[in-house]
Amino acid sequence: MNGTTDADQAPPVPGSGRSVWKGQDLTHPEEWQLRLSAPRLAEIDAALHEARRRDLTLLRLTAADFPLPTLAGELARLSRVLDHGRGFAVVRGIPVERLGETAASTVFWGLGQHLGRPVPQNADGLVLGHVRDTGRDLSDPATRGYQTREALPFHTDGADLLALLPLSTPRTGGRISLVSSAAVHNAVLDLRPDLAERLYRTYCFDRREEHAPGEPPYTAAPLVSRPGGPAGASSTRYNRRYIESAQRFPEVLRLEPADRELFDLIDRVAASPEYRLDLDLQVGDLLVVNSHQVMHARSAFEDHASPENKRHVLRLWLAFPRGPRSQGARHWVTLRDVIRPRHTASPGGTNPRRYPA
Repeated sequence: MNGTTDADQAPPVPGSGRSVWKGQDLTHPEEWQLRLSAPRLAEIDAALHEARRRDLTLLRLTAADFPLPTLAGELARLSRVLDHGRGFAVVRGIPVERLGETAASTVFWGLGQHLGRPVPQNADGLVLGHVRDTGRDLSDPATRGYQTREALPFHTDGADLLALLPLSTPRTGGRISLVSSAAVHNAVLDLRPDLAERLYRTYCFDRREEHAPGEPPYTAAPLVSRPGGPAGASSTRYNRRYIESAQRFPEVLRLEPADRELFDLIDRVAASPEYRLDLDLQVGDLLVVNSHQVMHARSAFEDHASPENKRHVLRLWLAFPRGPRSQGARHWVTLRDVIRPRHTASPGGTNPRRYPA
């Protein structure tokens, strides 16, 4: 299945617009950053109080149950940045230490509801995930990158939006880096036009044992598709590790040398200081990434010795809200719509019924 050309795709042409950027040129963080002021923090506290009053399970808590009279407008602005601008946004200053894990999880969920619709992150229906090193190894096909401390090269996640909120940081490392997928696409067209057509071919991605019964153990998608919308808008899906591990299935067509040349070029351009943007996320910094427009990476890290101080990041996968913003046949979110959201998970594996306690 991989290696075939998607006949519906337009010929490769350079992308344009604000989604095309280089990290070295992003000198105005106010475009994509929101630092919470005292009045905005008071709104969050009031919304948390309202969530407690309504006493809903987390899965039933909606944006209406987490009212933000003025902050909602700021989040709407960031939504436009996510969908029509740089493709990422950072909300700084969520008081995680004061709130504690349980209340911080509710705040994270409530803010996420104002940005999109939470979707499952695995076949079990997990919607609020905890990213921690579990000691597992990526050589195990049932292991996913977030369960390890290994470096994760540039890739995209399996939903419209990825949201991360650090509750604690590692002793060293763990830096998050972003890169414009459209800028990488344009670099491939410029540097190796002979490889450009392969950007639009369909490849198979290993699901790493995260598939529902009866579903295939891999998905198929083009690296770059043009589903419509604004001129120059494109949608990218890339995870070299998962493409290569899908080769373990005999029915998947073999990768060709030129495919690996393309992947090498994508990795090299994305990781270059010219193109990437490095973010030192601190505790309480909420990062949201449009996976169609931006790839992300994480450096390897060394953790603290004490379990309570180890790196701990909350994660949400969000689908764009229904309506005009979600039109244009996004090419992988529908895969998540067939799995019913079932639960959240605590770091210890238990499933708390209510947030906050």
